[in-house]
Amino acid sequence: MPIQPVGDAAVEGVVELMEAYADGLKDLDGFSHCILLYHFYVAEDATPMEVEPFLDDEQRGVFATRAPQRPNPIGISVVEIESVTDQVVTVNGIDVVDQTPLLDIKPFVPKFDVPADVDTGWLTASESTIHSKEADERFL
Repeated sequence: MPIQPVGDAAVEGVVELMEAYADGLKDLDGFSHCILLYHFYVAEDATPMEVEPFLDDEQRGVFATRAPQRPNPIGISVVEIESVTDQVVTVNGIDVVDQTPLLDIKPFVPKFDVPADVDTGWLTASESTIHSKEADERFL
């Protein structure tokens, strides 16, 4: 599993919704990408306020990282939509553990979701390794 969706855009995944939510997928196939919000259900309950993130060897404040161990274990991923059929969304670039409980799906809209001028803090030094780094067991 890549540590972020950008780590391997070829990783395919399937998002399965309960039948009661299938109608909510109407028109999602018109978008190229969507945002998945999910529950980090395999992360430990104990949440340290400082963690060593995957792309660094220094302790960082949990809110300055994307570590899955969080006070409120909610994850977010932007993925490419391959297809939408019935109650299934097939996506590329997913970085979510199998059977992860889905909280919500939102269409990705660059004009809404991508600020024009951003700083990436301590991650700037690690950007070159994002595409090759895979998750290890430290947060499971």
